[in-house]
Amino acid sequence: MDKEVKYRINEFDSFSKKFLENGYIIRPIANFDALDKIRDTVIQIATDILEIDLPKDKEFFLNSFHDLIDYKKLNDFRLSIYNKLNSFSWFKSLYYSLAETYIKSLVGNELVIQKRVNLSIQLPNDDSSILPVHADVWNGDSPYELVMWIPIVDCYASKSMFILPIEEENKISKSIKSFRTSSSDDLFNIIKGNIKWLDIKFGEVLLFSQNLMHGNIVNIENETRWSMNCRYKSLFSPYSAKKLGEFFEPLSIKPVTKLGMNYKFPKGF
Repeated sequence: MDKEVKYRINEFDSFSKKFLENGYIIRPIANFDALDKIRDTVIQIATDILEIDLPKDKEFFLNSFHDLIDYKKLNDFRLSIYNKLNSFSWFKSLYYSLAETYIKSLVGNELVIQKRVNLSIQLPNDDSSILPVHADVWNGDSPYELVMWIPIVDCYASKSMFILPIEEENKISKSIKSFRTSSSDDLFNIIKGNIKWLDIKFGEVLLFSQNLMHGNIVNIENETRWSMNCRYKSLFSPYSAKKLGEFFEPLSIKPVTKLGMNYKFPKGF
């Protein structure tokens, strides 16, 4: 076997094993040119909306964005960028290319993708952008989904997100009924000693099972967080409330599958 092929197989086996152990992995992105284009497009849209010149320092512009916008206007601003990005025919395929090899290794090669890629902007000390502790599978997502989370700035501590690793998730899930929980704050207080805060740099991708509890808190760092996320699953794995054609659309389908999906038995057969 070719040494390079053998190395890649061992590498995929290694991070697949790590994913099964933890429920998530952080890896270098596979297509840095694509990430640059996505970040540049976000900045272009943002400056167009604000009617200002393109920044000379992209990283500083994004990290200090809280100096340019009132938090009361943030959601409308975020939605404008989100809608514009998702209107580009090239956007989702470019986003997928950032982690294509990893996703294929973890999920398979006949895939569906969430119809629209999400965008999150979290200003410092803004409690309107908090995503309390939750697991997406509790709210109509299939347990067979993989979330791809991309930062477009370095994310760390409260500027990032937390996740409950799978071993801790299994322990707490078995006994969660014995806890008195009336709110997400109660649940967070139960798990906060076991959660993992994720440091993810620009140029890295987080892939995680949305069966795990995760979320964020108020960003107390003096920088703005920008991140994107999207869900993938195997075309033929079970769906929950979010169906193919409604929430998901085909990303890659093999020729035999296409023929099979379009086949109709002869009349009277």
